[in-house]
Amino acid sequence: MAPKQKAPCYVLGVGMTKFIKPRGKVDYTELGFEAGVKAMLDAQVNYDEIETGIACYCYGDSTCGQRVFYQFGMTQIPIYNVNNNCSTGSTGLHLGRTMIAGGMADAVLVVGFEKMFPGSLQSFFNDRANPTGTTAEMMKATRGITNAPGAAQMFGNAGREYMEKYGAKAEDFAEIARVNHEHSKRNPYSQFQQDYTLEEIMKSPMIHEPLTKLQCCPTSDGGAAAVLVSQDFLDARPHLKEQAVLIAGQQLSTDAASLFSRSSIDLMGYEMNKTASRAALKEAGVKIEEVKVCELHDCFSANEMIVIDALGLSEHGKAHEMVRKGDITYGGKMVINPSGGLISKGHPLGASGIAQCAELVWHLRGWANNRLVEGTTAALQHNLGLGGAVVVTVYKRADGKKCAPVSSEDVGKHNGLGYNPAVEAKGFTKSQVDRVRSKQGRSEWALQDTEQKVEARF
Repeated sequence: MAPKQKAPCYVLGVGMTKFIKPRGKVDYTELGFEAGVKAMLDAQVNYDEIETGIACYCYGDSTCGQRVFYQFGMTQIPIYNVNNNCSTGSTGLHLGRTMIAGGMADAVLVVGFEKMFPGSLQSFFNDRANPTGTTAEMMKATRGITNAPGAAQMFGNAGREYMEKYGAKAEDFAEIARVNHEHSKRNPYSQFQQDYTLEEIMKSPMIHEPLTKLQCCPTSDGGAAAVLVSQDFLDARPHLKEQAVLIAGQQLSTDAASLFSRSSIDLMGYEMNKTASRAALKEAGVKIEEVKVCELHDCFSANEMIVIDALGLSEHGKAHEMVRKGDITYGGKMVINPSGGLISKGHPLGASGIAQCAELVWHLRGWANNRLVEGTTAALQHNLGLGGAVVVTVYKRADGKKCAPVSSEDVGKHNGLGYNPAVEAKGFTKSQVDRVRSKQGRSEWALQDTEQKVEARF
């Protein structure tokens, strides 16, 4: 059955918090509030114009979304709470786009947030079957189990298989991490903004071969948000068309039976990555060769390697050759993870996919002028969750133009903030918060002291 033509959906506003170490000092209510306010300010909308809210998080009680959204207003709109492992944020974007494309809403606010525990990911329900239990059993049956964190073992094993099959070396995985850490220096929201030499990355503590500590993403606290709108909503605001970014193609895919083929690469969702990429590119009418900037789910350097292959960014079995040629960074074939990726930017699960969206929106607008890939016409986003789900999205400018750098001064005048959020992680004022909070259903009781706490951090 041929896919139906979808009505256009645009990203009109984005915002995010700094990604920080999980120390329990900032609550999810603050993270979601800050990100949501920034996205609405960017979109120049008031919460009363939002018809649906989508909250994205993995670690939290039910209806955390309402707790966050009620701070903007209690307007009785539908609020959905989404949990899809590490692909939660982009799953929320997919849900929002589906609603707009289906005519169910003209403006949707998607907010992702996560307050995490330090250390590797853990399960809190030990009295029932783990959703990735069958995956772990397959790993045990094929590669065995060590004392390393489970996710590092799974992705590290996929890296080992890539080495065995195609000739990649440990240095190739370390180079991926080196590039991501170097990119992060230009991202003001990144949890880590330090670059390392290849030797330093290779000599950092071994977690699960070939993965050293500096090749693994950290746990993080953070928030990110996006305002999605319909064609009618955008047409009524022609002065904003220059900043609107079209979701030109998007696919959410889950695993195929090949997941349990006994291949460590397949076990990490290789086929669903491939399927989603092909579908999103086809819908967007974009060839993979046209993609010059990509935000890719690099929870571990090994995953970036196998996903470069799965998405078709390289020839099959030659992702490591692309890395060696310098074709994943500035001056090469394309720039992968200009934000620093999950490895350096951080990985608050519910926010990660939306933060990827924000980064690519800033690029296509020309606002990310300290790390811009000039002339970009299409940007690719990949967000993966084991268990499993992957969302691949292709973005284009609404006006169809190539991106060109816009000065931070001009950005500050355009958005009324006085600064460029792509290159400066600043905050907002009380009057700006008042501009986006509901006029009809505002509740100070729902807000409590969140606004003061957020503003105090600025």
